[in-house]
Amino acid sequence: MSKIHIPTPLRQYVGKQASVEVTGATVGDAMNALIAQHPDLKKHLYTDDGKLRAFVNLYVNDEDIRYLQKEATALKDGDNISIVPSIAGGC
Repeated sequence: MSKIHIPTPLRQYVGKQASVEVTGATVGDAMNALIAQHPDLKKHLYTDDGKLRAFVNLYVNDEDIRYLQKEATALKDGDNISIVPSIAGGC
């Protein structure tokens, strides 16, 4: 099993949990398992055509999946996946 860490703004869609345990061989599999358990999350993480939204960053054990194999990044038991929404702003 892997653990997906949920950022505070999205916790309302997962029963206020800070993390959710899922199974999956890849990051994509794990995210699909998360969405299967908590379908209300999908619109916040994915576009209508099923692509991860540009402002949603995923990390496996502190490694950005964009620099690995993206959603095809392999997982091993005990890996931690963090959902990190981008924050923009300022003047």
